[in-house]
Amino acid sequence: MRIVFMGTPDFAEGSLKALLASGHEVAAAVTQPDRPKGRGNVMQFPPVKELAQKAGIPVYQPEKVREPGFLQEMQNLQPDVIVVVAFGQIIPREILELPKYGCVNVHASLLPKYRGAAPIQWAVINGEKTSGVTTMKMDAGLDTGDILLQREVPLAPDETGGSLFDKLRDTGAQLLLETLDALENGAVTPRPQPKDSPTAYASMLTKQMGHIDWTKSAEEIERLVRGLSPWPGTYTRLRGKTLKIWRARAAAENSAAQPAQVVLCTKRELAVQTGSGLLFLEELQLEGKKRMETELFLRGFPVSEEDQLE
Repeated sequence: MRIVFMGTPDFAEGSLKALLASGHEVAAAVTQPDRPKGRGNVMQFPPVKELAQKAGIPVYQPEKVREPGFLQEMQNLQPDVIVVVAFGQIIPREILELPKYGCVNVHASLLPKYRGAAPIQWAVINGEKTSGVTTMKMDAGLDTGDILLQREVPLAPDETGGSLFDKLRDTGAQLLLETLDALENGAVTPRPQPKDSPTAYASMLTKQMGHIDWTKSAEEIERLVRGLSPWPGTYTRLRGKTLKIWRARAAAENSAAQPAQVVLCTKRELAVQTGSGLLFLEELQLEGKKRMETELFLRGFPVSEEDQLE
């Protein structure tokens, strides 16, 4: 197949790598414009652009894919299919209907569950036991197109947003190749999705989401810690300083203390009362310091059972 690939971040890079290693022809890559990042506002290329340039593939970076000039470029490329993976813009109908096989999207959930921008992290936060990848034929809705193929991926008990990201990126790349072969051979029949999703919309992540509400249960907070790792991370405040929590363990027992109160502090363990259950903090990072195991953290920053977290 002659393919135009549309994608931007690391997750999309996995699918583009798979296409480049396959027998398909990647005619062009379309990605978001370069953006300044970091404290120095240094201009950085999207991962898809970097990979495409190394492979010698033409790269397009329209501010808006609805621009008439870009639409004409897509028509000139005459793709058999357009593959869309975490692109970051809404695709207009003119592009959706352009290729023979339409636009195929790789989405990191078992649709119709977790439509939206951050399905990977929300699956961990919500305590799902299974996630997966869906390939679908895109329509004008948001993650509502007909399902082509799906593959389940179980979540480990200690699954993080980062580890599940890696699993679904690799699974999605393989499923994409299977989907394209099935489309070309007429071996797949698109299945309409239910109108409504059984889960809430998987909204974009923000740094504010990581601010821990200690009135929630230990299990909820522990899942939040895992789901928001490595970005944006979870945090609280201790003696006026920001304290990031990178790893934690939930326990069912309770104390008589109020939520956010330190209730156990030994040379190796640090536990906080939550709205229900204790949360043992296992890997921490105080502002301006490196992340470290709790035992090492406590050597340099003594904590007592009189301490209260925000």
